[in-house]
Amino acid sequence: QVQLVESGGGLVQAGGSLRLSCAASGRTSSSYGMGWFRQAPGKEREFVATISRGGATVYYADSVKGRFTISRDNAKNTVYLQMNNLKPEDTAVYYCGATSVYFSTIGAEYAFWGQGTQVTVSS
Repeated sequence: QVQLVESGGGLVQAGGSLRLSCAASGRTSSSYGMGWFRQAPGKEREFVATISRGGATVYYADSVKGRFTISRDNAKNTVYLQMNNLKPEDTAVYYCGATSVYFSTIGAEYAFWGQGTQVTVSS
């Protein structure tokens, strides 16, 4: 069992940056592949980025590739999502998830989720 708490969301202008954090408690996050997903109003939750247990493997959605960077600090049980050059279409609630597989782009493979943090990008 692991509990996840996201932070770092907020309101930013287009072209700006934010860094999201996902703090894990309970079973150490290094036991899990981790991922970020997002859900915009009226849309389904979509994959953003994932990182393997040790951090050696990362994978991004095409829509964020080159702008977002996922990383993890297992000593701090924390996963990060650095978001640069933000666009209005990045506006969504961002969720952190933990999966027992090595890493995954599929939401159904994530057993644990945080409560989400709102990111709003103004044009």
